[in-house]
Amino acid sequence: MMQSLNDIRRTLPSDVKLVCVSKYQTVDAIQEAYDAGVKDFAESRVQELLKKREQLPRDIRWHFIGHLQTNKVRQIIPFIHLIQSVDSVHLLECINREAEKAERTIDVLLEVHVAQEDTKTGFSEADFEMLQTLVQTPLTNVRIVGVMAMASHTEEESRIRADFSKAATLYNQLFPNGGTLSMGMSDDYPIAIAAGANMVRIGSKIFMS
Repeated sequence: MMQSLNDIRRTLPSDVKLVCVSKYQTVDAIQEAYDAGVKDFAESRVQELLKKREQLPRDIRWHFIGHLQTNKVRQIIPFIHLIQSVDSVHLLECINREAEKAERTIDVLLEVHVAQEDTKTGFSEADFEMLQTLVQTPLTNVRIVGVMAMASHTEEESRIRADFSKAATLYNQLFPNGGTLSMGMSDDYPIAIAAGANMVRIGSKIFMS
């Protein structure tokens, strides 16, 4: 793992943050990445996240990247570092309520749907005015700090590039003064970085043997 992790680090510009996607990985594998200097890890299932958190160092910065059900929000609010997958106003309001009860302020990203796949979740380009309103209307216990996106699941590089370009345009319009643009995974992160991503979510390429 160390070799693959170091290889990836060498490809990342200094202003791009690496988030290690640890879903499906063992606690020992995550600990190895942590010992190698990774502090940001991402999970997509609440129960798996809770179980791993109990067995791993407390200073890990946990990111949530899966579809988050409102009835599970309360369980991660006390410790979550960044919720990257806010895909509805209803979820955003739920996070704000639970964060207020926990006396925390939670950073979140708005998930935008730019892929040509109905299975992906998130706000669409048609929701732009609503997204602008969300960003410009402060909530008491939530900070909207950027955008998260996934490209179409395809080997067609031009399609992936177009998806990331679309997400970057939305991000730049919503956050003209800067923020977090999280996009790019193991197979497409160089394209995402070229499009403007300053956070990448890489899993399998790190944990490959």
